[in-house]
Amino acid sequence: MSILLAQSALVAENNSSTMKRILVLGDSLSDGFGLKRREAYPALLGEKLGAARLNYEVINASQSGGTTTGGLQRLPPHLKQKIDIFILELGINDAFLGVPIDQIRSNLQKIIDQVKARNPDARFVIAGMQLPNSSNDDYMRAFGQVYVDLAAKNQAALVPYLLEGVGGDPSLNLPDRLHPNAAGHRILAENVWRILEPIAREVAAK
Repeated sequence: MSILLAQSALVAENNSSTMKRILVLGDSLSDGFGLKRREAYPALLGEKLGAARLNYEVINASQSGGTTTGGLQRLPPHLKQKIDIFILELGINDAFLGVPIDQIRSNLQKIIDQVKARNPDARFVIAGMQLPNSSNDDYMRAFGQVYVDLAAKNQAALVPYLLEGVGGDPSLNLPDRLHPNAAGHRILAENVWRILEPIAREVAAK
């Protein structure tokens, strides 16, 4: 009987050890502002992973109104557990506040560095951001380039524009026209999933 119990315990331990962990650190776009958490794209990614038979836990550590400085402050408790894939979606609130581009870049790099220090083998996905109708604005051009540069520097996968297909469409946003509604979040999930799926499969196979 003791042998059977020991075998059962070993199976349970092995099943637990095979589960991978994805941490999403973002602002209201990832937090699901105005919606239930299960309607936000990180939860929808969890559903997609499950449907693909990929054994992942998705932890949504996002906070509405979050900035890159706030993300740095909120990150340490989440580093107590192993992270296999890190999705970073921060910076747009900094841009709204006019935070200097160099400071935004520095804060995002510090976040990445902290995750790397505790999880050297973690894979990174960076959610790119921009503002519509800002192509002639030097600040916003530089802001959008931050994500491209960070992805290249850190060998991270880049979601070119998280709000692709959603930003500026009243039918896919809440009345404030800034935050996606439930239908908009389903598109956000697809935008991220295209980038995340091959990475998740590769990590799961290790």
